Amino acid sequence: MVIIEGATLVNGTQCNIVVKDGLIEEITIDNVVGGDVISIPKGVYVSPGWIDLHSHAFPNFEPYCSHPDNIGYTSGVTTVVDAGSCGADDITDFYELAKECHTRVLAFLNVSSIGLRVRNELTDLSNLSFEKIEHSFQRFPDFLVGLKARMSASVIGENDIKPLKLTMDYASKLKKPVMVHVGSAPPLLSEIAEQLRKGDIITHCFNGKEGNTIIDDDLSIKKAIRDATNRGVYLDVGHGTSSFSFEIAKQAMKGRLPLHSISTDIYEQNRLYGPVYSLATTMTKFLALGYSLEDVLKSVTETPAKILKKPSLGVLKRGAIADLTFFTIENKNVTLIDSLGNKLDSPIQIKPFAVILGGKYYECI
Repeated sequence: MVIIEGATLVNGTQCNIVVKDGLIEEITIDNVVGGDVISIPKGVYVSPGWIDLHSHAFPNFEPYCSHPDNIGYTSGVTTVVDAGSCGADDITDFYELAKECHTRVLAFLNVSSIGLRVRNELTDLSNLSFEKIEHSFQRFPDFLVGLKARMSASVIGENDIKPLKLTMDYASKLKKPVMVHVGSAPPLLSEIAEQLRKGDIITHCFNGKEGNTIIDDDLSIKKAIRDATNRGVYLDVGHGTSSFSFEIAKQAMKGRLPLHSISTDIYEQNRLYGPVYSLATTMTKFLALGYSLEDVLKSVTETPAKILKKPSLGVLKRGAIADLTFFTIENKNVTLIDSLGNKLDSPIQIKPFAVILGGKYYECI
């Protein structure tokens, strides 16, 4: 049994958290005895373990590659979700790697069998094999959480909306959600949104790609996007090297578009050299845009867990998996940069301090 003493909840309450057999046994303001004690310094907050819903955590496919632990527990993220780095041809290798990581790893399976071995994986539709996909889900039911399709002009070639329609058909048969990457048209974002069902995900939702954003010419939210969110389609940030615009995010906030999931689309290049750097940096950007800390935290805990259908993740309650993130909010000026090079100044920043994973305590780097 592990007793975490003196952690501060976001509402300011100091508490003690008891972890036993990898689960939260108790959250209390009373003293607890009888276990190994970890004392948390004053001013350090605790939240459910952070979930990055869009990352690239398979190290073999450059440039969109990293190691799960480089982008996971060392930076406050207890669960990394790989967004389609691997298709059916390589998913076994990824699964074997994931088993050895400290960080919890889940994955969307690329609908193309070759995944991100190439950058135009949807130009050849013969690589979209339902039999291979079905077999992958049968083998790794707890690892795979859905299908991923990258629907942008450079990826699909002359196939237009066809790869997405095949993906939707496969996902319906498997009863799994689809995460769709939105980039430069074709296809148009509105066409993509119209295909999606309740529980599916649009990633890169705040991209600034000319002519293919969620914002119409009159700065209102596009009808297809509003309709999609109304029927239960989720919006995921997926910041990335070229897929996040402060201005689009501001217009979305102004238009009261829901913020479901803050994620990074992180890999080694944008981790080391920006503009992403980390999930904490991406979260700080949303604080700077005017979102509350509670909303930002919900977008990396409770809501991603709901999207993943993992109810024991993303919550602080008895019986939940004891994935915890400890962090500080530093009063330190920082200049933040979006994917278009635009700058936004913030007087504060979120800094990861430590995590609990599998009942073990790890300090962040």
